[in-house]
Amino acid sequence: MPNVIEITDFSAPELDVYARLTEAQLLHCYEPKGGLFIAESPNVIHRALDAGCVPQSLLLERRHIDGQAREVIARCGDIPVYTSEPEILTQLTGFQLTRGVLCAMHRPTQPTVEEVCASARRIAILEDVMNPTNVGAIFRSAAALGMDAVLLTPGCSDPLYRRSARVSMGTVFQVPWAYLGDKCDQWPHPGLDRLRALGFRTAAMALSDNSVSIDHPDLMAEEKLAIILGTEGDGLAARTIADCDYTVKIPMSHGVDSLNVAAASAVAFWQLSVR
Repeated sequence: MPNVIEITDFSAPELDVYARLTEAQLLHCYEPKGGLFIAESPNVIHRALDAGCVPQSLLLERRHIDGQAREVIARCGDIPVYTSEPEILTQLTGFQLTRGVLCAMHRPTQPTVEEVCASARRIAILEDVMNPTNVGAIFRSAAALGMDAVLLTPGCSDPLYRRSARVSMGTVFQVPWAYLGDKCDQWPHPGLDRLRALGFRTAAMALSDNSVSIDHPDLMAEEKLAIILGTEGDGLAARTIADCDYTVKIPMSHGVDSLNVAAASAVAFWQLSVR
C-alpha cells in the first residue's frame, strides 16, 4: 500500500522541496553527499528511475493515485506520497503541475568527462547555454539524433532543473553528460585540451568568413567529433571559435542569419551523426 499523506498544512517542512526551495537550494541539499532535483510528469519520473535515481517523496493530484501515477507509485516503494486536489497543489507550488505528478529525487553521482566520452564518437558541447528550455530541447535532440554524450561548461543551466528535464522528455537521464570543470576559467582551456587528449576534433557552430558548410566531407569523415554550440544571443566566444579545428555554418536563406541554439543543434546532430 502506498504511504499516502493528505496535505493539510502548507507550512509543513517536508513540503519545502516543492513549495519553498529554489532550484539552486535543491542542488545544495545534503552537502557534501549531494542534493535533490524535482522530476515532473510520469514519463520523466520513469526515465529517472530507469537510470537509477532514488526517489525521496511524491506530490500529486489525488485522482492520479489510481490513474497515471499508479505505476510510478508502485516503483517508488514506501516513500511519502503527498496529495490533494489540483487547486490546493497550485496554491502550494505556485504553478499547475504538468500531468499532475512531481517527484523529489536524490541527485545521482556525476560521471567524469572521460567516463562519458570513453566509447563516444559524436558529442555535443554546450557553452554557457543558460536557458533551461534550450538545454532540455538540446538533450532531446541529442538522444533522438545520434549524439553519444553531452558536455557542458560551468556557465550552463543544470540539465536536472525541473524545466530542463521536462522539456527533454526525460532524455537527460538517458544521454550521458558531464561538466567540463567546475569553474568558468576551465573553458575553453583546458577544456578543449581534454577533448583533444580524448581524440576529438572540434567543430564550432558559428558564422564567420572561414566557416565550412555543415555538409563538408571532411566533417563527415572525422572519426571522433565534438560539436560546440554557444549561448543564446551572443553565440560562441571568439576565443572558442579561434581554438577549434573547424568553424561550421548551417546554410541559410531569406536573409535569416542564424537559428535558435536548440533548432541549430537538431540540424547539426542530424547532419553530423554517425549513421
